[in-house]
Formats: sequence, C-alpha cells, structure tokens
Amino acid sequence: MKLLNTVGDFFALDIGTTAIRIVQLSHQGHNDAWTLVKYGYAPVDPKISTSDAAEDQRRLGEVIMTALGQSGITTRDVVVGIPSNKTFATVVDLPKMTTQELKVNVKYQAEQYIPMPINEVKLDWALLGDSPTGADKSEILLTSVANSYNEARLDMLEGIGLNVVATEPDSIAMLRPIFPQNTTGAAMVFDMGYGTSDLVVTKDGAPRLVRSVPVGLQALIKSAMSNLNIEYNQAEQFILKFGLAPDRLEGQVIRAVEGALDQFIAEINKSITFFQNRYTGTQVSTIYIAGYGAAIPLYAEYINQKTGVSTVLANPWQKVQMNATDKEKLQTISTQFDVALGLAQRTKVL
Repeated sequence: MKLLNTVGDFFALDIGTTAIRIVQLSHQGHNDAWTLVKYGYAPVDPKISTSDAAEDQRRLGEVIMTALGQSGITTRDVVVGIPSNKTFATVVDLPKMTTQELKVNVKYQAEQYIPMPINEVKLDWALLGDSPTGADKSEILLTSVANSYNEARLDMLEGIGLNVVATEPDSIAMLRPIFPQNTTGAAMVFDMGYGTSDLVVTKDGAPRLVRSVPVGLQALIKSAMSNLNIEYNQAEQFILKFGLAPDRLEGQVIRAVEGALDQFIAEINKSITFFQNRYTGTQVSTIYIAGYGAAIPLYAEYINQKTGVSTVLANPWQKVQMNATDKEKLQTISTQFDVALGLAQRTKVL
C-alpha cells in the first residue's frame, strides 16, 4: 500500500449489490468543493456480487473493469468501500487517554466489543470526543472487518490490476457528501440498499450509532410481487415510478408494500429512541433519505408521517460541480452514488 500525494491520484469504487459505481473528483482549493472528473457505472447480477465463488469473483472483476473502462480513468490507485453487512461498527466508552495511549491500548480494549477474535479482524478506530456517560471517559468509534473477507477482496482487485490504497465502511463514507463541514446537532441518514440498508445517527456530523438493517429495496419488490401477483421487473417499476402515492394505481402499490415499510419504520424509531436515551436532551432533528429510498416517490413524506421527524432527500452531489451532459446522464441513478462520492471526497488516504 503506497501513500498518495494528492486527492486526485485515486478513484473511488463502490461495489454494490446491483451495480458498480466509480467516481474520480478533483478538489477545489481548501474548502469543501469538488469537481466531477470522471465516473463509471455498470449493472451487476446480485448472484455474482454476493457470491464468494472463484468464478463469480472473476466475473465481478470483469464488471468492475467494464465500469472502469467506460469511465476513462487511467490511474489504478483505488479507495474501496466495504459493505456494512461485512463490517462491524460500534461506539464505545473508554477511559480517557492521550492519543498516543489510545494507539497502544485500543486494540486490547476493543476485544470485549468485537464479535470475532481480535487477531482475525482488521480494526480501525476514531476518537469522537467526550462520552455522555462521564467526564472521565471518551467516545471511540470502532470498526472491524474479517481478515478473510478483506484479503479475498484485495486479492480480487489486485488480480485485475488495481492498487488498493485504502478501504472504508460504506456507512461511514456515505456521510461525507451529505453533511457540510462543521455540521451541528443530531440527524439520521437512512440509505436503502438492495438487500440491506445502512442506518447512521450522527451528532455534530460524526457517527454515534451505526447499524446495518436486513431489509432493502428487494423486500419492497417481493412484497409487491406477492400482493399484486406481478413479475419482478414490473414490481420494481411500479415502486420506482409510482412510489407511495395513494392516487397512483388506486393506491395499490403503497398497500402492497406497507408491511415491508413497517420494518423500516420500526428500525428507524428504535434507533432514534436508543440514541436519545444515551444523549439526553439531544433530539434527532432530521432524517436524510439516501440510496434507493431517495428514488421512491413520496418515501420521505411517508417516513416523516410515521416518525414525526423532518425527513428530506439527501443530495450526495451538493458539493460537486459537473457539466450539463454528465448531469443528464446521471439523473436516473444519481441517488445511488453517496458511498462512491464519500470515498472520493477523502482528503487523506493512508
């Protein structure tokens, strides 16, 4: 792994369940402003992207190279996202120490929290600040990924000629393009994926609760297929075109998927309650909807109605300038790029 001299030396790679997304940005000075240099997008069969079989990994590599070739990016240095269902993330309270002391001790302290033997994971951590439980403690964000998964992913990417300079959990990367610098207060980001969804509650822009929820767009599609007796493609089209509008198709779509939607609501409410019990007096003021959820008409309004919390569509492109041609091409898939954009907006790659 080599160090990079400037931000533009690498590209970001989001290996999603249904698509490969690639982004390269250039940084505009020292502020939080970026320009889209190049991007790539290629659909992928979920049976391939979620499989560990050698042949499927080979085919996944081919799809990645298709997207990379489409983008015109020439560098082979890449920052890669790690799916949240392959990552363990938690916020813990540790006795206050200096940064140097934490570097030495956090690995041993983390053993009681990580659900795998500490020598079998790649462990990362970040100091968040003072703990709400006491002045003698600090909040630490711990993230880990199994060495076996990490090494297999690195082998696949190196096998197609890429040089992985950094990895980052999807749930952490996606926050970067959504929140401006110096954000204050508490908010939630709910990123609906295909099979699973990422739910992160932040305080002052930093993650304080990170969860992977085992429901996503696929659950809505299956509900629509079953309750409306329609095929997969038609169910997906109905959800993304008509959404949750009560006056479209006589409200059949929202009635068909309401059971699955209730699972989302339950997870959101449970997370808000947990957060607000820990951070007494701090209210989650806004829910940002990202991923597939941002592409479903009236989904944000539905979440707002059910939770009572102001709910808006996240705009992961708000910090990025692009030309009119790229903007038009990206229009139908733009909500899917929050992870790739977050990876591309890293200002330090180690």
